[in-house]
Amino acid sequence: MVADLEAPSRRTVLGSMIATAVFPPLARGQQGNDPASQEPTKVKIRMMFNGQAMTATLYDNASARDFASMLPLDLDIEDYSTNEKITYLPRKLTEAGSGAFGNERPGDLCYFAPWGNLALFHSFYRYSSGLIRLGRFDDGIEPLLMRGEFPLRIESA
Repeated sequence: MVADLEAPSRRTVLGSMIATAVFPPLARGQQGNDPASQEPTKVKIRMMFNGQAMTATLYDNASARDFASMLPLDLDIEDYSTNEKITYLPRKLTEAGSGAFGNERPGDLCYFAPWGNLALFHSFYRYSSGLIRLGRFDDGIEPLLMRGEFPLRIESA
């Protein structure tokens, strides 16, 4: 048996439009957060290696929050290809922050889910499946340009 569904009245539609215009934060709250959010938070981290320190701002997504919950970490950082340094995390992060993104640029801090590693980009790159952007470095990428393997400390800033 198919139930008859009434179309919303003009008054209901108009009331919803007015409420959304007057109370936009409530309307956004009903939609929920984008799991692949590329919006910065106030959460900052510090990465130190080879006598250099870098600060990054994390984004508002589940993968970045999972990463922040693991800090502090003592790892090793190494060169990978010609455009990034990588470090392997002690466990895989949630992939709830995944989703295609654009605006790729040097200074992005990403997680590559298939391998379970962080990717710290110091040159241009293109988004690929499995890459989750966690945040961006605040003060440039110069320390990432030093070739070699180094002990790495990651902590809350």
